[in-house]
Amino acid sequence: MKELLTYLVQNLVDQPEAVSVTEQENAGGTVFEIRVASGDMGKVIGRQGRIIKEVRTLMKSVAQRKGKRVTVEVVD
Repeated sequence: MKELLTYLVQNLVDQPEAVSVTEQENAGGTVFEIRVASGDMGKVIGRQGRIIKEVRTLMKSVAQRKGKRVTVEVVD
């Protein structure tokens, strides 16, 4: 799932080499933290958060099929 998230985010930004996705396990499931270049932050979030909301929806759908729980956060 980390590879899928990395692929999605890299195709949204102007500087794909600056994309970093970290994965952390906790009691509530898996937390994915996305880090991008400061100029690309708006492209990942989108107007009124629409793009990141859809990325989160897609990741939750994939995780649900595998019986897991995920959270996606954008870190600056």
